[in-house]
Amino acid sequence: MKWSLAQLKSYRDTPLRFDEALDLKHSLMTRFPKDIYDVKSVHVKGYLSYDKGNVLISATVDADLICPSTRSLTPVAVPLTFQMTEFYVPEGTNLDQFEEDDTVIILPEDEVLNFDVAVEDNILVHIPMQILSEAEQNGEAMPTGKGWEVISEDDLAKQAEEHKTVDPRLAKLKNLFPDQEAKD
Repeated sequence: MKWSLAQLKSYRDTPLRFDEALDLKHSLMTRFPKDIYDVKSVHVKGYLSYDKGNVLISATVDADLICPSTRSLTPVAVPLTFQMTEFYVPEGTNLDQFEEDDTVIILPEDEVLNFDVAVEDNILVHIPMQILSEAEQNGEAMPTGKGWEVISEDDLAKQAEEHKTVDPRLAKLKNLFPDQEAKD
């Protein structure tokens, strides 16, 4: 979905409402091949309004992706639903009129708003940092290799506790404060 700023001026009085399925599979998989293995669907529903040279887009995005597990790289279905609200302004606009937490994007010189790219960028931002397969969530075996293994944080803490040794040079200091040991 692309609009020029000249086209958008016709939506001063009534916003442009949209409810569309977007075909972003090729673009997402080309731009982010390590983060997205497949795109099942992308659907956007929202509105666009024009006011005093600025364009406001507010939309709900639903996407079904296949992404790699962050632990084993096995494909995992990742459903996403999120809200995006962005202001698009021509170059030279006074940005002080916007709140600090508003997302403001300066339009390119041709003043064409490419909403597909905005949706793609927001999809990437909303992919979780940790993605685990069902087996990984259920605590099944972690990946291993020759001379290495992946362990959970709990297992790491247990190993650290089991191998906790006091530096022999500092062991003598332990006897100086025997009452402190009882409090620990």
